[in-house]
Amino acid sequence: MMLNDLLNRTSEWLKGEGPLSDIVISSRLRLARNIEKLPFPHWASKEKEEEILNIILDATKILDQFKDALFLKLDELDSVDKQFLVERHLMSHEFALRSSHKGLVLTSDEVVSLMINEEDHIRLQVMQSGFNLDGAWKIIDEIDTVLSKKLNFAYMPDLGFLTACPTNAGTGMRGSVMLHLPALVMTKQINRILAAVAKLSFNVRGLYGEGTQASGNFFQISNQVSLGHAEDDIIENIKSVIRQIADQEAAARANLMGSHQQMLNDRIFRAFGILENARIISSNETIELLSMVRLGLDVGLIKDIDKKLVNDLFIFTQPAHLQKMSSKKLTPTERDAIRASLIRKKLLNK
Repeated sequence: MMLNDLLNRTSEWLKGEGPLSDIVISSRLRLARNIEKLPFPHWASKEKEEEILNIILDATKILDQFKDALFLKLDELDSVDKQFLVERHLMSHEFALRSSHKGLVLTSDEVVSLMINEEDHIRLQVMQSGFNLDGAWKIIDEIDTVLSKKLNFAYMPDLGFLTACPTNAGTGMRGSVMLHLPALVMTKQINRILAAVAKLSFNVRGLYGEGTQASGNFFQISNQVSLGHAEDDIIENIKSVIRQIADQEAAARANLMGSHQQMLNDRIFRAFGILENARIISSNETIELLSMVRLGLDVGLIKDIDKKLVNDLFIFTQPAHLQKMSSKKLTPTERDAIRASLIRKKLLNK
């Protein structure tokens, strides 16, 4: 598999499959692991980072899940390729910033990715479409078990797995669920709900994780602390919170369809009209408008468009994707024009 092969497929986080997929876009679990007696990446010399990289790569070769995986050294990628991987949620923005002695192992279906020498020696990630944390846990637990037989992870009985950031210690688990909540935004309930979520020790982030603002009515909700909590408890706590938010989004959608359908109809088809006719459009505006079109599909007001087409447009209209499809770097103005043309073409041929 080559990196450019990913241009021919839909990202796992936007497949639109799985439980509650009209509201819950994707479920993700990450495990942080470090090798004992080796310095954490921020303290390691370049020689030690290279040693760690090679040790972990050798360990992945025994895993069936990585049999046909793609391995990438970040310092061999240009800025467009790194942003492309961030846009597909296969690695973090922070990971892309410092590229030396870092590696990414990626399965062909984009379900599993392993970042080497990020904040910790290993950041193992499993992504599932829809509300499927249990499925993600089954996959990541199997991989972690095999890796632990090959690598001696830093662990203390009273603290659990040792990590660079204290909030990740214990299980080293971070669960994250991506939600599409346009009705709660439109009915101005979102701030109240997110404030309540924050009081329960959950983080709320935007489309691309830490440091990003919510756009397109997408919100990522994740646990803050893993120390003192078992993996099953973390997953169940996240699931409980997400179910409540999904129920409130569903109720808000029903209210809009019942009492404000004319307004909702107008918002959705205005968005659709702009997408069908715009000659220049930014990525942020595209996400906002596609969000409304996706809502229209979910509530049944739009019936003649495949949801997969809309999901694909969310990712293929992002800056790095446009540049890779064009096989060259583009100015912002060029990207905005090509983006508008791509959207018109896709909607015209729906």
